[in-house]
Amino acid sequence: MTGELAGVAGLLYEFGLLKRYKRTGWLVAGVRDPESIADHSFRTAVIAGMIAKLEGGNPERAAFMSLFHDTQETRITDIPYIGKRYLKPASNEEVTADQTRGLPGEVAEMVSGAVREYEEKDSLEAVCARDADKLECLIQAVEYREQGNQNVQPWIDSSLAALRTVTGKRLAEEALRTGTLKWITPVLNGD
Repeated sequence: MTGELAGVAGLLYEFGLLKRYKRTGWLVAGVRDPESIADHSFRTAVIAGMIAKLEGGNPERAAFMSLFHDTQETRITDIPYIGKRYLKPASNEEVTADQTRGLPGEVAEMVSGAVREYEEKDSLEAVCARDADKLECLIQAVEYREQGNQNVQPWIDSSLAALRTVTGKRLAEEALRTGTLKWITPVLNGD
């Protein structure tokens, strides 16, 4: 068991790279200090839980899948979409299999199962998690736009086009209609 736990500890350190690796699409858009992959995954998990709950699914499962949806980027990095036209990286399931090799079977299956379900897109929770990924990108683009980055519209447009759930689409409309600090007004007014 000690050797298996060493593998778990190693994977935890590997996943820590996600806090340092930046989302490269935002660099293409001219964002000087873009969010990290971990930043993106955190809010994606929160959004996935909310969408799944509102869609009648299991919010915990959707959020859990979202935590692992980009963990492969420790090994293949965050390849921007323009780069994917020229590069053919291993599938996320293949990378995850390498990442979890040597772990206790139940831990390896937990991680691999979450990634597999997310990639297969068959469950309601996977669809909600994938919508959350796109909605998080849209929200981040709106935030960057309000900070003066003018090249983010393609990310908003592609995110909108990819949404599948009614809740995801309605949340996107609301996010585009609402300013990023609109939520603070009632707080400041004591409402």
